[in-house]
Amino acid sequence: MTHEAGIPLGIRFKLLSDTPQDSAAQVVGDVVVGDYRDLDTLREFARGCDVITFDHEHVPTEHLRALEADGIPVRPGPDALVHAQDKGVMRAKLTEIGAPCPRHRIVSDPADVEAFAAEGSGFPVILKTVRGGYDGKGVWFVRSAKDAEEPFRAGVPVLAEEKVDFTRELAANIVRSPHGQAVAYPVVESIQVDGVCDTVIAPAPGLSEELSAQAQNLALRIAKELDVVGHLAVELFEAVDAEGNHRILVNELAMRPHNSGHWTQDGAITSQFANHVRAVLDLPLGDPRPRAEWTVMANVLGGDYPDMYSAYLHCMARDPQLKIHMYGKDVKPGRKVGHVNTYGDDLADVRERAAHAAGYLRGTITE
Repeated sequence: MTHEAGIPLGIRFKLLSDTPQDSAAQVVGDVVVGDYRDLDTLREFARGCDVITFDHEHVPTEHLRALEADGIPVRPGPDALVHAQDKGVMRAKLTEIGAPCPRHRIVSDPADVEAFAAEGSGFPVILKTVRGGYDGKGVWFVRSAKDAEEPFRAGVPVLAEEKVDFTRELAANIVRSPHGQAVAYPVVESIQVDGVCDTVIAPAPGLSEELSAQAQNLALRIAKELDVVGHLAVELFEAVDAEGNHRILVNELAMRPHNSGHWTQDGAITSQFANHVRAVLDLPLGDPRPRAEWTVMANVLGGDYPDMYSAYLHCMARDPQLKIHMYGKDVKPGRKVGHVNTYGDDLADVRERAAHAAGYLRGTITE
């Protein structure tokens, strides 16, 4: 999708892909199949590239520093990206700059988890591996010290966080260029199912102007403090304190085009993908304003529809305004294999259209 955004600008992409079947490898012309964890492979790949960017955060930080030492621009740079790679580093930095976060601490064993729980309001608590987790993987909801044994079996650092009694999840998406220009998209509501994003509503319904501005300004400040270049998604909890005041807490950071911003492909004047490309190349950023009052993105999660062509016939005939984006991925239960975008002036109608299309493409709706 980032490649698609670069085509109108005549930008040539070179892709380092795990396998020829990866989504981007099916559409990018210049593909190198190799292991991003191998420094020699990265260095060979980077030759001739004007700039390096990412569609995930897992490239080793020290390898990215080596590329920078070789004179290859890396955006976002390793000193910024490490805050999306390592949840412990992220929490420490966000605390340092005064960003609101859940109570947290690195823990060493189940007894330490029990002590962390006792320091606050008790169990349950959330445990996360500091590196490598995504879409609910590497995250545990634990109700006792006994429940806390599994996360430590991998032998990697574990972050404990208080369980936040939130009312909903939000996301603030911004894009920042190397010379400091930045734009902010409307704050969205992100609805999760089994730890995986199911639906995104733009803008977040019922969000006050004050809290929306707080979320956007917080994301812009985080991007500046961390020197982020490109797209930054700040995933947030909206919670209500004892006095009934609404507040936001930072849950996660992602430094790449993000699922919570996929609605911008069809719902914003300039998509997150186009603005990420512009930022990486240090071009002026585009207008992030929405095209319609409401846009809803619904993920196509798993399923195995036997005849996708007939599914397209049904969905497109039912809703001529529907936008379908499929990724060419092998289908697995709960895996994001595509998404749909709908837009309009009636939120209930827009949500129904998105839910129906995503369900039909998944095979859970048959009429």
